[in-house]
Parts: sequence; C-alpha cells; structure tokens
Amino acid sequence: MYKYISHSENETKQIASMLASKLQSGDIVVLSGDLGSGKTKFTEGFLSYWGLEDEISSPTFTIVNEHKKNDTNIYHLDVYRLADKGEFYSIGGPEYFTNGICVIEWGELIEDILPQNYIKISFSKDDNNDSIRILDFKAYGERLQNVIKELKF
Repeated sequence: MYKYISHSENETKQIASMLASKLQSGDIVVLSGDLGSGKTKFTEGFLSYWGLEDEISSPTFTIVNEHKKNDTNIYHLDVYRLADKGEFYSIGGPEYFTNGICVIEWGELIEDILPQNYIKISFSKDDNNDSIRILDFKAYGERLQNVIKELKF
C-alpha cells in the first residue's frame, strides 16, 4: 500500500492527473471515502489529463458519465445510489470494465464483482487540518502495482 498526503485540492488533482497518464483501456480505479473526502476533486484532476475537467459533473443520479478523448473511453461511475449489485448488472455495468478506463466513486459497494486487477484509493480527512487529505493506494495486479510505484510518492 502507498500513502499520499495531499495538502490542497490542487495537489489532489495533480496526483490524479499523474495516475491518469499511466492508465490504459481496461484499467479501473475505485475511489472510497466519506462525503467531502476528495473523491470528486480527484476525478476532476483525473479528467483534466484529457482536457475534460470542464465536463465533470456528479453522475450520482445518472450512475455513469461517458467521455471520449482521442481513442480512449473514460467512464466516471458513481454507484452510491444503486440499490444492489443486480442494479449494476442491469445497467450493463461490467461492460464498462473492458471498454475503457473506469473511475468508480463508492466502488467499494461493488468491489466483489470487480475484475481481479484494479486500483483502490481510500480517501480520508486529516483530523487537525481541513485542507489535508490522506490517499491510501492499493493496487491489485502486478502491472497496476508498477503503475503506483511509478507515481513516486
């Protein structure tokens, strides 16, 4: 596991953009943490790598926002409001896993149906400083473990 301490929203966005630069179609990033812990800012930074930062909106009510840049599909999913995993299957959720790069907010809710290889980032707030966020990265699969190591925390 790798830990990154972000001191600002901009730092959170920068680490997200760095991660995005190293991913490829079929990669999945699960974002886990309380409300206000930095998941949406991270996603904004992630999308900024492709110049899509102005297109971010919470997919909470639509479940998924689809983006395409060059030949890359980027899917921003928010599974918080799903009633159960069956609802994820009914929207064709698993098809997103192989058709592009997925960023999944509240992804721990469907973690047991994810493919074997993915990155999970757990977000938490610092108790003493409201600007600080702690990002704990865990990669499943050798290639994604190497991707995390390349970020050089």
